[in-house]
Amino acid sequence: MEIGNQHCGATVSELKYRHHPHSYQHLSARKIGTGDCVSVTLGLRQNIVFDRVTRSRSLATFILRDQYSSDIVAMGVLSYSLRRAQNVHRHDLSIQRDDRERLNNHKGAVVWFTGLSGSGKSTVANGVGQELHRRGVRTYVLDGDNVRHGLNQDLGFTDADRVENIRRVVEVALLMVDAGLVVLTSFISPFRSERDLARQLFDEAEFFEVYVNVPLTVAEERDPKGLYRKARAGEIPNFTGIDSDYEAPLFPELEVRTHELLLPECIQAVCELLEANNIFTTR
Repeated sequence: MEIGNQHCGATVSELKYRHHPHSYQHLSARKIGTGDCVSVTLGLRQNIVFDRVTRSRSLATFILRDQYSSDIVAMGVLSYSLRRAQNVHRHDLSIQRDDRERLNNHKGAVVWFTGLSGSGKSTVANGVGQELHRRGVRTYVLDGDNVRHGLNQDLGFTDADRVENIRRVVEVALLMVDAGLVVLTSFISPFRSERDLARQLFDEAEFFEVYVNVPLTVAEERDPKGLYRKARAGEIPNFTGIDSDYEAPLFPELEVRTHELLLPECIQAVCELLEANNIFTTR
């Protein structure tokens, strides 16, 4: 985001509503298109200085650029900041991440598995977890279905709920990485923006995006939970790949094609990625 002479990372964390082009009536913002006027919530990576547009146009108007191409994708006006409690402070703790990593004898990291339903994300993540455990690496698998039974049981599958689902998972993964664990997340996470948000919150050397890539036809043929069949019948709205888009990663650290590789080969590729980046060493 650019505002005045300030630059910072920004993510659209919530689509609130569209404005009717003539009456400014509030409309659904589940889908937006080129030229739409939309009210959103922006998540910024750092504090910025801004003002009301009636007092300072340069400190109220902003542009958003694509992270990869630097093309301008949106322009807007900031209205207000979300109120945060001013009396909440971080406590300095005696045991830090370095201490926990020394105890574990390996570094903390997150492996972010993304792909269509039925691509094999959970199967590969579970297999990698088993192999790393065998090698003495402390891990935890955050699985998309499992977290919706507890942490995210209040969320549905609208675009806004999908974003919130991933936001919560990222916060949990951050805590686990700080604990020195290798976290294996298995989520469709269909939107590039939400995966980019996750990446931005981690250090470069501790976030590894793994694209579990299969054609939609293969995922539908597998359909282990019968979800594609129900989606095609109209029983499951907003289903990724059918009536909700999946945005494939542009620059993943690793791509595994589970319809072309055996499961042990996929597991080995992920382990080699982590070992090559010094997350752990073979004992």
